[in-house]
Amino acid sequence: MIKKILILIFIFTLLFTNICFCASDPKLIKNINSALTKIKEWIIKISTPAAAVAIGTGVLMKKFSFGDEERIITGKKLIKSTLFSYAFILSVDLVLTVISTLAKG
Repeated sequence: MIKKILILIFIFTLLFTNICFCASDPKLIKNINSALTKIKEWIIKISTPAAAVAIGTGVLMKKFSFGDEERIITGKKLIKSTLFSYAFILSVDLVLTVISTLAKG
C-alpha cells in the first residue's frame, strides 16, 4: 500500500512540476541557424544603403524633372515603393526576432 502511494506521489510530482529534459541542437542545425542569421544580418545591412540611394534617386528625379509629368510620377512611385519595401524588410526582421525569442522560451 505504501509503495502505491509513493508511486502515485512520484507520478503526480512529475506531471505537475515543470521539468525540462532538453538536449542541445545537432551540429548541422547549429550551422544552418548561424548561416541564416548571418544572411538576415547581411540583408538588413545591404537594404539600408540601397533604400537610401533609391529614395535619393527618386527625390532627384522629382527635383530635376523640369516639368515632365512622367518623371515626377516615376520619382514618386520610386520613393513610395522603396519605403514600402524597406518597411517590409524591417517588419519581417522584427517578426523573425520575436519568433526566435518565443521559441527559445
